[in-house]
Amino acid sequence: MSHREELSRFLKSARGRLKPGDVGLPPGERRRAKGLRREEVAALAGMSVTWYTWFEQGREVQLSAPMIERLGRTLHLTDTEREYLFALAQHRPPPLVSRFDETIRPGTQHLLDHLAIPALVIVEDWTVVGWNSFVSAAFRDYSVLPRNERNLFKILMLNERYQADPDFFREMGQRLTARFKWDYSQTAQPEVFDEIIAEMAERSALFRESWERSEIRAHFEGINSSFFPEIGEIWFRHTSYAIEEASSQRLILFAPNEERDAVLLERLRKLKPELDAPAQCDR
Repeated sequence: MSHREELSRFLKSARGRLKPGDVGLPPGERRRAKGLRREEVAALAGMSVTWYTWFEQGREVQLSAPMIERLGRTLHLTDTEREYLFALAQHRPPPLVSRFDETIRPGTQHLLDHLAIPALVIVEDWTVVGWNSFVSAAFRDYSVLPRNERNLFKILMLNERYQADPDFFREMGQRLTARFKWDYSQTAQPEVFDEIIAEMAERSALFRESWERSEIRAHFEGINSSFFPEIGEIWFRHTSYAIEEASSQRLILFAPNEERDAVLLERLRKLKPELDAPAQCDR
């Protein structure tokens, strides 16, 4: 089956599952087939009936991205179906969605709750939207912070906790800023980043210096530590991963850096049974 054949099948299926009432149309007379008529879809999407008919038939008709977007909205496509439509019609991903998806999916929350290491989820502008109990114990309890105080980039760059070792802080700040610049280049909401950049330029000399550097990083990793009165300092190596079902989200995992750190983390878990309980995250 070719892409055009699958595009035709997909559009017919999406059209067939909608009822007139779903798109604000009166039921009308009895219909011979389920779903909307082609002329109804075309009218709602702002297309000519002939153009839509050819497109649905899989002919070599090229639609603009805005027209495909209108068609997707008309057919009530999900985010995944929207991506599928663009892939079939234009052989490329759809334009960036101009909003951050902050909803933590059940599968992601289940993973957070059952990991035996600190783990959190951030969106494009580095706002923390999900975390587990290990993060609350090792770093900070995000549940007591309002959303506008949960920006991980600003926390790491401005909190005095990370500035005790000037050399370490300088290396960390340059690395974080290089990654933040990459995220800025990829976002569909540059105005959100512009606000953060303006604030950081005013409050952080290290940020101003790092922003002027040419270094850019398309990956997120490093080493950091946390001190626990009961057992001492644990060092973590953190890495980040895209969440497939939510493209604007990134999962950050903090694994023990060495065997000694793994032993200490396990000892901490035994001392604090509450670490095995789900954290109270954004839902």
